[in-house]
Amino acid sequence: MAISKLKSSTQTLQKSNVTAAPRRRKTLSRSAYSKEEREEIFRRFSIQRPEPKGELEHVNPFTLVVAVALSAQATDAGVNKATRELFKIADTPEKMLALGEDGVIAHIKTIGLFRNKAKNVIALCRMLIDQFGSEVPKTREELILLPGVGRKTANVVMSMAFGVPTMAVDTHVFRIANRIKLAPGNTPDDVEDNLMRVIPEQYLYHAHHWLILHGRYTCKARKAECERCVIADICKYPAKSNDIPAPLVELPPQIIGATAE
Repeated sequence: MAISKLKSSTQTLQKSNVTAAPRRRKTLSRSAYSKEEREEIFRRFSIQRPEPKGELEHVNPFTLVVAVALSAQATDAGVNKATRELFKIADTPEKMLALGEDGVIAHIKTIGLFRNKAKNVIALCRMLIDQFGSEVPKTREELILLPGVGRKTANVVMSMAFGVPTMAVDTHVFRIANRIKLAPGNTPDDVEDNLMRVIPEQYLYHAHHWLILHGRYTCKARKAECERCVIADICKYPAKSNDIPAPLVELPPQIIGATAE
């Protein structure tokens, strides 16, 4: 009888523990927009900027990898200024390696964290030469093996160099996805997963550039310029200051490269 009571007590305790600590499930955040609204958002972006371009200057996949790796915690304009002369003399892993860390530093010392970045660039060159035949790999799994290359950098390279539709989540994309409730997420990886899920397939290839440029020039970090926004009537940003969309016209190329925060 005592044994039976002990078993019963133990089973009750086990059930209680299961109830108190349920298994956590990964949940995907919902977009605040319907399928039709999402299609309209990206349709307008496609008219405003039919062929959006990344703003990092490069001449081939190798220099693109280096430029994106250098852009961490730096502006595209600052990286372009530093690499313009560098890429003229070192546009291959072999040429860059021949410069050595000091040679790379001499060109990129105006960029934040330049010493560590120079070290990574040289290590990246060695790996490309030793393991990839001096060619930039085309898969994310291989790209993230390179020193200084994370998921965001890999996504940018896959998209810009090899035409793979990916979602590179930088600070602008992360802010926009959460601010306007397009694809909320607590981490860049969460936002990436959610954006890949909600962006209409026909717009996916250019989507990350549209979102970056929208965040850089219109929906700015300090203050969103809602009067210049082509999706102001659709946008669900609680603090937006305008409900009337800006004229839906194609922007001249120089607007895309204009000064921004």
